[in-house]
Amino acid sequence: MKTFLNRRNAVLSGGPSHLVAVSHAAHPTAAEPAERVADETPHDSLDAEVANAARAVPTLRAVPVVPSQFNGRPVQIADGTMFEALAAGNSLDTFRVFRSFDFTVSLFFHAPSLSYYVALHQDGMLWRALKANDVDAAGAAFHHLEEQATRLTDGETRRAQLIAQNEQLQRQVEESEALAERLRANLQRHAEQEHRVTGRQHQVRKEVAQLEAQRVAAQAQLNKAHRAIHQLSMTTSEGVPHMTGR
Repeated sequence: MKTFLNRRNAVLSGGPSHLVAVSHAAHPTAAEPAERVADETPHDSLDAEVANAARAVPTLRAVPVVPSQFNGRPVQIADGTMFEALAAGNSLDTFRVFRSFDFTVSLFFHAPSLSYYVALHQDGMLWRALKANDVDAAGAAFHHLEEQATRLTDGETRRAQLIAQNEQLQRQVEESEALAERLRANLQRHAEQEHRVTGRQHQVRKEVAQLEAQRVAAQAQLNKAHRAIHQLSMTTSEGVPHMTGR
């Protein structure tokens, strides 16, 4: 029994690989008579139990550890220091860039190792870096970080929209107030002009009435003068003898 357990522990302690059973436990064959089992002594029964347990141990096979999965494709966390060294040494080709306010998501290709890097920067500082060995997995990681950056900047987006809307509303308020002021000024000028026109018309009517009165008085005076002249003419004519023609 100890030998069996030691062998089993030695196999299990061989490393981080997963152990998977690939064979089934052996079972007693039908050919073994039941009387043989009944006639076994306790010591023989213990030896048989150990033997059966040894036969029941499955064959162990190492299974490679699957790397971190991202959307069904292998993606792993990249070494930030190594990634920044590659970036500083201009060893990365930029395939794709997404920017949203202070966040930047970039997809890089490292030709010597045929590897892809997806990095998320915030205000120029590296926040997260992922590494993939195929472009599809790198693209999926890029879209994931792009969505994450978009969610992180939802508040900034709303803030920028509200600032723009408030500025637009403020401009509209100022334009409306300026238009209202112009309309008030126009109405005031119109009222003042109307008042001046009304006053002028009143003055003209007054002057017209005065002139009309003067005209009537002058006409009466003229008529009186004409009558006086006519009377004087008649009086003068009476002193002249009437001369008849031959």
